[in-house]
Amino acid sequence: MKVAIITASTEIYKGLKEDAGGQVVKKIMEDAGHSIVFMKALPSDHKVISTVMQRMADAHLTDLILTTGGSGCAQHDCTPEATMDVVDRPILGIPEAMRAFTMQVTKRSMLNRSAAGIRGDVLIVNLPGNAKAVKQCLDYLLPEITHAVEVIKGE
Repeated sequence: MKVAIITASTEIYKGLKEDAGGQVVKKIMEDAGHSIVFMKALPSDHKVISTVMQRMADAHLTDLILTTGGSGCAQHDCTPEATMDVVDRPILGIPEAMRAFTMQVTKRSMLNRSAAGIRGDVLIVNLPGNAKAVKQCLDYLLPEITHAVEVIKGE
């Protein structure tokens, strides 16, 4: 599976902070045998994030786009809105399952606004920004995400 990783954080984009969440996504996906075809930090900008996701999906550069960051309640958090702008078909169960699972760890997970959906033949899933939460969520979701990509691709 070809995977694109987008970290939505102006601080990380500017090099002011380490991309811990993105690195966790990369390690988990590579350990699972998947190929990282794109990995970049982007500013917390609705238009920038949605444009990059749209172009990647429409050019069939990847099978799966995983985002980390930008899905909380801060004023600048816009990843879910950018995602919903580009998906053709939302998949509400992925973020619902992620929040339900992480509610067992912290009630603050109810504040996560992540989204997921399909654009063309590409699955897009928002993950939290915190590295520990990314690991918990991706470890939990990966089998179902992998299955979803296979179904989307007609495999």
